[in-house]
Amino acid sequence: MILDMKVPSPGESISEVEIASWLVSSGDYVEKDQAIAEVDSDKATLELPAEMSGVIEILVEPGTTVSVGQVVCKIDTSAEAPAGGTSKPAATTAPNPMPVAASSATHTYATGTPSPAAKKILDEKGISAAHVQGTGKDGRITKEDAVNAKVAMGSAVSGRGETRQRMSSLRRKLAQRLVSVKNETAMLTTFNEVDMKPIMDLRKQYKEAFGEKHGVGLGFMSFFTLAVVRALKMYPSVASMIDGDDMVSFDSTDISVAVSGPKGLMVPVMRNADTLDFAGVESTIKDLAIKVRDGKITVDEMTGGCFTITNGGVFGSMLSTPIINPPQSAILGMHNIVERPVVVDGEIVVRPIMYVALSYDHRIIDGRESVGTLVAIKEALENPVEHLLGGDAKKGLGL
Repeated sequence: MILDMKVPSPGESISEVEIASWLVSSGDYVEKDQAIAEVDSDKATLELPAEMSGVIEILVEPGTTVSVGQVVCKIDTSAEAPAGGTSKPAATTAPNPMPVAASSATHTYATGTPSPAAKKILDEKGISAAHVQGTGKDGRITKEDAVNAKVAMGSAVSGRGETRQRMSSLRRKLAQRLVSVKNETAMLTTFNEVDMKPIMDLRKQYKEAFGEKHGVGLGFMSFFTLAVVRALKMYPSVASMIDGDDMVSFDSTDISVAVSGPKGLMVPVMRNADTLDFAGVESTIKDLAIKVRDGKITVDEMTGGCFTITNGGVFGSMLSTPIINPPQSAILGMHNIVERPVVVDGEIVVRPIMYVALSYDHRIIDGRESVGTLVAIKEALENPVEHLLGGDAKKGLGL
């Protein structure tokens, strides 16, 4: 029996996706539920699992945009599994970053048969298949090989190498969103600094006990998340968003957290952060980060959110103006912690200081609300026992 595998819908309102890469090759035996491809939508990168076991035949090249419901491969379910119950090692068809040697415009390769799409491109550009290194199965020249070959052949003449790679659907959509934010919002950024010594002292004192009790580390994100929750209760308009001529506010506080993963920056949502304690925040963030890292995050888990926290400090950023995550109206940027001289009670002392930034849409948030929000966050972080732990650090941390 031949099974036609169609592209499932990755989420509501998504009508097309891009086949980012195949994790197997035509002729491979695949097991049911085995990941056979990575699929990019404009919101996330997801894995496509095999619906049945059998020998696979791939019908579309990587990098191809396909409609939801389109057949992209066939599986011969009557085929027997290879001896030993394992398939041969999966070969990917990811594009070679340098398909043509840049040092010589006449370099030739073992002839590989181009795909129909690749042949059309090569014929139009007058490039011989012998000058193109195929990255597909058995040296087959893919459409992307042909596109890259045009660039490499042109640059080889001048002796300067060059690589061109199509941006993923997710990255292209992100680029569009970022430009739209700059063009369609009245974005401003306000700054402040936070003395991190109180938090660092608390972590030093209770980090080990916290980890033993709750099974997660006591990080900075739980302090920042709960400080944001407190501030948004004081200034609810900062967690609102614009819908046409209306201002929409929410009963719950869902906080988006920017997480860097193999496919780029993802922004999963921490649901009902206003109901979580320190252990709950740390556990939720850990789970979301693991899903992003492993490519298991879903569209639903990145949908919604009324406010975003991003931490450029993990990459060494001292100060930045974070861009609002639409359709939200504000975002908090954390940065690295540096020991700086500051004045405390009339004396110069050295303290671990973090600069923080709040970018906001001035169409819906006034200066009083934006500055007040950042000051409230600073206030909570510099006096966490009183404002975040209910006056009792041990009890507030659930110890």
